Amino acid sequence: MKTILIIEDEPEMRRNLATILRLEKYNPLTAENGREGLEMAMKETPDLILCDVMMPELDGYGVLRELRATSATEATPFIFLTARGEKPDVRAGMNLGADDYLTKPVAKSDLLSAIRTRIERARQTAVPEFKPDFTSPLPLEKELGLTPRVAESLLWLAQGKTNGDIATILGISEATVKKHVLDIFEKLGVETRTAACLRALEVLSGGD
Repeated sequence: MKTILIIEDEPEMRRNLATILRLEKYNPLTAENGREGLEMAMKETPDLILCDVMMPELDGYGVLRELRATSATEATPFIFLTARGEKPDVRAGMNLGADDYLTKPVAKSDLLSAIRTRIERARQTAVPEFKPDFTSPLPLEKELGLTPRVAESLLWLAQGKTNGDIATILGISEATVKKHVLDIFEKLGVETRTAACLRALEVLSGGD
């Protein structure tokens, strides 16, 4: 049974989310503020974290920053669930390493779909020999002969971001991202996003 940590300061929202997850056979844990949530994440190492942004003690950005700086939780799937859905907010969360950003009120189907997708992606990418460094796209430029912008797109692609996510993060159109992805396929001689991601992970992990 997968454990999901809910960090949410609104009691009713916290209870509703826990009920939904329990009915879907997940094991929900709850925390009422960012500081408590961070401590619980470090102690319990959940399979995924759902987190509000605006909270007392420590906001969601602070929680995510601390999690990504700790080896035990640096790869834990993390979804922001918040009323703050403007592009600058989404970009800020993604740049810190969030895996998804859902805006309240979120439909139950969308919530569960996001959770399943991120847990499955984490399972698929949990390859022991890969220890990628996502801090810079420069290795992708150098090793794969990509332009800076295309390499930056591949850097985010390798972290499981969608075209829409990448467009928001880089401040470009989704059509431009699609063009970058096609350039990646052509340059790497691959036909799928999975193959492109695996090649990027090899390079970012220090492979040839």
